[in-house]
Amino acid sequence: MDSNLKIASNYILICLIWGSTWFAIRLGLDSLTPLISAGLRFSIAAIVIYIIMQIRSISIQQDKISMRLYYFMGVFSFILPFGLVYWGEQFIPSGLAAVLFAVYPFFVALFTRIFIPEEKIGLIKIFGMIFGFSGIVIIFSQNIFTIGMDYFLGMLAVLVSGLLQSTIAVSIKKYGQHLHALSMNLIPMAIAGVGMLLLGVLFEDTSSLKFDTKAIASVFYLGIIGSVVTFTAYYWLLKRINIILLSLTAFITPIIALLIGWIFLDETLMPNQIFGSFFVLTGLLIANLSSLKQKIMKK
Repeated sequence: MDSNLKIASNYILICLIWGSTWFAIRLGLDSLTPLISAGLRFSIAAIVIYIIMQIRSISIQQDKISMRLYYFMGVFSFILPFGLVYWGEQFIPSGLAAVLFAVYPFFVALFTRIFIPEEKIGLIKIFGMIFGFSGIVIIFSQNIFTIGMDYFLGMLAVLVSGLLQSTIAVSIKKYGQHLHALSMNLIPMAIAGVGMLLLGVLFEDTSSLKFDTKAIASVFYLGIIGSVVTFTAYYWLLKRINIILLSLTAFITPIIALLIGWIFLDETLMPNQIFGSFFVLTGLLIANLSSLKQKIMKK
């Protein structure tokens, strides 16, 4: 497959899948506690990745930098941010969680400017990001200002998650270019799976757990499709395209979530949602055109 076509295909793939994971998380929380649900997700993902690596004879990279990144990612890319997302989605709608996580590209741009100054951002790209995020706000303008302590804390949890994820993305871009996309995921996800399950058993009410169809479907979908497929594709892309451009997937996922609700749940698309989607797509177009003109695609 042509390199640019493969890059575009993987980019579209993670947008489509991650657009559905917010709903899948919320679905699983009807039956499982946050830490148990997330722990099962990443345990399943780690097992699947290990099997794939064995079949393809891919070894785990064990140099000092790799091992530090594994442990760093396990805590700050999975346990803390996903723990916050799962906890926060108990109190806020999954669509609102997606829009709040859309602050991720702004944090990525900030940390990239600080730690990887050779990665060009540019005023046009920043304008495209701001334009796109304004569309996200328009889409959820009817409920984004709803308040209440649990609601507020849920929103804050997702925002902090975006901050943590952005630091990891920039760290991997700077120090993890030598890592294989599967090896990069195996140990961090195993750490997250075991760690979150232990924390869930210790601190959550396990008597409320229900392993029904919704719970099983949620953890397997999120584990295999929402983690193995997407994170492998994401880290593969991270080595090949500008990190700011890659982070803009966070602007697309809320629109995917809206479409899923419209198609499968008979939810009505409101005028503000259609209008906001236009802003998001326009902002993405601006950012992409800037990227192409600056020739930032990495071979």
